[in-house]
Amino acid sequence: MAEKAIYLISGGMDSPVAAYLGVIKGWTPIYVYFDNRPFSGERELEKATALARRIMEATGIRGDMIVVPHGRDLDLIVNRCRRNLSCLLCKRLMYRKAEALAKIHGCSAIVTGEIVGEQASQTMHNLILNTSVVTIPIVRPLLGLNKTEVEAIAKRIGSYEISSIKSEGCAAAAVKARTLAKKAEIEGEEGLLPIDELVESGIREAKSIRLP
Repeated sequence: MAEKAIYLISGGMDSPVAAYLGVIKGWTPIYVYFDNRPFSGERELEKATALARRIMEATGIRGDMIVVPHGRDLDLIVNRCRRNLSCLLCKRLMYRKAEALAKIHGCSAIVTGEIVGEQASQTMHNLILNTSVVTIPIVRPLLGLNKTEVEAIAKRIGSYEISSIKSEGCAAAAVKARTLAKKAEIEGEEGLLPIDELVESGIREAKSIRLP
Protein backbone atom coordinates (compact mmCIF):
# COMPACT_ATOMS: atom_id res chain seq x y z
CA MET A 1 0.00 0.00 0.00
CA ALA A 2 1.45 3.37 -1.07
CA GLU A 3 2.33 5.89 1.61
CA LYS A 4 0.46 9.18 1.68
CA ALA A 5 1.72 12.68 2.38
CA ILE A 6 0.26 16.10 3.05
CA TYR A 7 1.41 18.51 0.33
CA LEU A 8 1.19 22.19 1.26
CA ILE A 9 0.26 23.95 -1.96
CA SER A 10 -0.24 27.60 -2.83
CA GLY A 11 -0.53 29.58 -6.04
CA GLY A 12 3.22 30.22 -6.09
CA MET A 13 6.08 28.72 -8.07
CA ASP A 14 7.75 26.49 -5.49
CA SER A 15 5.10 24.37 -3.79
CA PRO A 16 3.72 22.69 -6.96
CA VAL A 17 7.25 21.76 -8.05
CA ALA A 18 7.96 20.29 -4.62
CA ALA A 19 4.66 18.41 -4.78
CA TYR A 20 5.50 17.01 -8.21
CA LEU A 21 8.86 15.76 -6.96
CA GLY A 22 7.22 14.14 -3.96
CA VAL A 23 4.47 12.47 -5.96
CA ILE A 24 6.87 10.92 -8.48
CA LYS A 25 8.78 9.44 -5.54
CA GLY A 26 5.65 7.50 -4.64
CA TRP A 27 3.85 9.44 -1.92
CA THR A 28 0.14 9.62 -2.71
CA PRO A 29 -0.91 13.28 -2.39
CA ILE A 30 -3.39 15.07 -0.20
CA TYR A 31 -3.04 18.70 -1.23
CA VAL A 32 -3.69 21.26 1.51
CA TYR A 33 -4.32 24.92 0.76
CA PHE A 34 -4.49 27.49 3.55
CA ASP A 35 -7.12 30.08 2.72
CA ASN A 36 -5.74 33.41 3.96
CA ARG A 37 -8.64 35.59 2.89
CA PRO A 38 -9.07 38.52 3.51
CA PHE A 39 -5.26 38.80 3.62
CA SER A 40 -5.01 37.21 0.15
CA GLY A 41 -7.29 37.22 -2.87
CA GLU A 42 -9.72 34.74 -4.38
CA ARG A 43 -7.34 34.12 -7.27
CA GLU A 44 -4.84 32.36 -5.02
CA LEU A 45 -7.29 29.51 -4.35
CA GLU A 46 -8.08 29.27 -8.07
CA LYS A 47 -4.37 29.06 -8.89
CA ALA A 48 -3.67 26.47 -6.20
CA THR A 49 -6.53 24.29 -7.43
CA ALA A 50 -5.34 24.59 -11.03
CA LEU A 51 -1.81 23.69 -9.95
CA ALA A 52 -2.97 20.59 -8.07
CA ARG A 53 -4.81 19.49 -11.22
CA ARG A 54 -1.68 20.15 -13.30
CA ILE A 55 0.39 17.93 -11.02
CA MET A 56 -2.22 15.20 -11.36
CA GLU A 57 -1.99 15.48 -15.14
CA ALA A 58 1.82 15.50 -15.10
CA THR A 59 2.12 12.49 -12.79
CA GLY A 60 -1.03 10.52 -13.57
CA ILE A 61 -1.63 10.22 -9.81
CA ARG A 62 -4.94 11.32 -8.36
CA GLY A 63 -5.12 13.22 -5.10
CA ASP A 64 -7.57 14.90 -2.78
CA MET A 65 -7.48 18.63 -1.93
CA ILE A 66 -8.42 20.21 1.38
CA VAL A 67 -8.94 23.94 1.92
CA VAL A 68 -8.24 25.05 5.49
CA PRO A 69 -9.49 28.46 6.72
CA HIS A 70 -6.55 30.52 7.96
CA GLY A 71 -7.62 34.17 7.61
CA ARG A 72 -9.08 34.47 11.11
CA ASP A 73 -5.85 33.08 12.54
CA LEU A 74 -3.80 35.62 10.60
CA ASP A 75 -6.00 38.39 11.90
CA LEU A 76 -5.19 37.35 15.47
CA ILE A 77 -1.48 37.11 14.66
CA VAL A 78 -1.41 40.56 13.07
CA ASN A 79 -3.36 42.23 15.85
CA ARG A 80 -1.92 40.49 18.90
CA CYS A 81 1.66 39.65 18.00
CA ARG A 82 4.87 41.34 16.86
CA ARG A 83 4.75 41.96 13.13
CA ASN A 84 8.38 40.96 12.57
CA LEU A 85 7.40 37.43 13.61
CA SER A 86 4.08 37.12 11.78
CA CYS A 87 5.34 34.84 8.98
CA LEU A 88 6.99 32.50 11.47
CA LEU A 89 3.89 32.36 13.63
CA CYS A 90 1.76 31.73 10.55
CA LYS A 91 3.97 28.92 9.27
CA ARG A 92 4.18 27.19 12.66
CA LEU A 93 0.38 27.23 12.86
CA MET A 94 0.15 25.82 9.34
CA TYR A 95 2.49 22.99 10.29
CA ARG A 96 0.36 22.14 13.31
CA LYS A 97 -2.80 22.01 11.21
CA ALA A 98 -1.03 19.95 8.55
CA GLU A 99 0.12 17.47 11.17
CA ALA A 100 -3.43 17.16 12.51
CA LEU A 101 -4.68 16.44 8.99
CA ALA A 102 -1.87 13.95 8.46
CA LYS A 103 -2.98 11.98 11.49
CA ILE A 104 -6.60 12.00 10.33
CA HIS A 105 -5.74 10.84 6.80
CA GLY A 106 -2.94 8.41 7.63
CA CYS A 107 -0.13 10.44 6.07
CA SER A 108 3.50 9.84 6.97
CA ALA A 109 5.00 13.25 6.08
CA ILE A 110 4.38 16.88 5.20
CA VAL A 111 5.89 18.11 1.92
CA THR A 112 6.60 21.83 1.41
CA GLY A 113 8.21 24.03 -1.24
CA GLU A 114 10.56 25.85 1.11
CA ILE A 115 14.01 26.83 -0.13
CA VAL A 116 16.86 27.87 2.15
CA GLY A 117 17.22 31.64 2.24
CA GLU A 118 14.43 32.50 -0.17
CA GLN A 119 12.45 34.32 2.51
CA ALA A 120 13.27 35.55 6.00
CA SER A 121 11.21 32.71 7.45
CA GLN A 122 13.28 30.24 5.44
CA THR A 123 16.74 30.74 6.85
CA MET A 124 18.11 27.40 8.05
CA HIS A 125 17.80 28.67 11.62
CA ASN A 126 14.11 29.56 11.23
CA LEU A 127 13.29 26.35 9.33
CA ILE A 128 14.67 24.31 12.23
CA LEU A 129 12.78 26.47 14.73
CA ASN A 130 9.52 26.00 12.82
CA THR A 131 9.98 22.26 12.31
CA SER A 132 10.18 21.75 16.08
CA VAL A 133 6.42 22.29 16.54
CA VAL A 134 5.51 18.96 14.90
CA THR A 135 6.61 15.36 15.32
CA ILE A 136 5.87 14.26 11.75
CA PRO A 137 8.73 14.61 9.20
CA ILE A 138 8.68 17.73 7.01
CA VAL A 139 10.15 16.96 3.59
CA ARG A 140 11.52 19.87 1.54
CA PRO A 141 12.49 18.60 -1.95
CA LEU A 142 13.63 22.07 -3.09
CA LEU A 143 15.72 22.87 -0.02
CA GLY A 144 19.05 23.44 -1.79
CA LEU A 145 17.79 24.54 -5.22
CA ASN A 146 17.77 28.09 -6.56
CA LYS A 147 14.95 29.91 -8.33
CA THR A 148 16.32 29.22 -11.81
CA GLU A 149 16.39 25.48 -11.15
CA VAL A 150 12.86 25.51 -9.75
CA GLU A 151 11.53 27.49 -12.71
CA ALA A 152 13.13 25.02 -15.12
CA ILE A 153 11.24 22.13 -13.51
CA ALA A 154 8.03 24.19 -13.43
CA LYS A 155 8.29 24.83 -17.18
CA ARG A 156 8.92 21.16 -17.84
CA ILE A 157 5.86 19.97 -15.90
CA GLY A 158 3.57 22.77 -17.11
CA SER A 159 3.02 24.59 -13.82
CA TYR A 160 5.09 27.68 -14.66
CA GLU A 161 2.37 29.47 -16.64
CA ILE A 162 -0.21 28.99 -13.89
CA SER A 163 2.12 30.11 -11.11
CA SER A 164 3.11 33.17 -13.16
CA ILE A 165 -0.44 34.54 -13.26
CA LYS A 166 -0.31 37.77 -11.30
CA SER A 167 -2.15 37.79 -7.98
CA GLU A 168 -2.16 39.74 -4.74
CA GLY A 169 0.50 39.06 -2.15
CA CYS A 170 -0.27 38.32 1.50
CA ALA A 171 -1.24 41.49 3.36
CA ALA A 172 -0.24 39.88 6.66
CA ALA A 173 3.42 39.45 5.68
CA ALA A 174 5.99 40.27 8.34
CA VAL A 175 7.36 43.79 8.65
CA LYS A 176 11.18 43.77 9.07
CA ALA A 177 11.00 39.99 9.44
CA ARG A 178 13.38 38.25 11.84
CA THR A 179 15.88 35.94 10.16
CA LEU A 180 17.22 34.53 13.43
CA ALA A 181 14.21 34.33 15.72
CA LYS A 182 14.69 33.03 19.24
CA LYS A 183 12.67 30.12 20.53
CA ALA A 184 11.72 31.98 23.71
CA GLU A 185 10.39 35.02 21.88
CA ILE A 186 8.37 33.05 19.32
CA GLU A 187 6.87 30.89 22.07
CA GLY A 188 6.12 34.03 24.06
CA GLU A 189 4.14 35.43 21.14
CA GLU A 190 2.33 32.12 20.69
CA GLY A 191 1.25 32.45 24.31
CA LEU A 192 -0.94 35.34 23.14
CA LEU A 193 -2.82 33.03 20.77
CA PRO A 194 -5.31 30.18 21.44
CA ILE A 195 -3.14 27.76 19.45
CA ASP A 196 -5.01 24.52 20.23
CA GLU A 197 -8.37 26.14 19.57
CA LEU A 198 -7.19 27.55 16.23
CA VAL A 199 -5.88 24.16 15.12
CA GLU A 200 -9.07 22.38 16.14
CA SER A 201 -11.38 24.92 14.51
CA GLY A 202 -9.30 24.99 11.33
CA ILE A 203 -9.51 21.22 10.94
CA ARG A 204 -13.20 21.18 11.83
CA GLU A 205 -14.02 23.86 9.24
CA ALA A 206 -11.78 22.49 6.49
CA LYS A 207 -13.49 21.66 3.21
CA SER A 208 -12.63 19.14 0.52
CA ILE A 209 -12.43 20.09 -3.15
CA ARG A 210 -12.92 17.42 -5.77
CA LEU A 211 -10.16 17.38 -8.36
CA PRO A 212 -11.51 15.75 -11.55
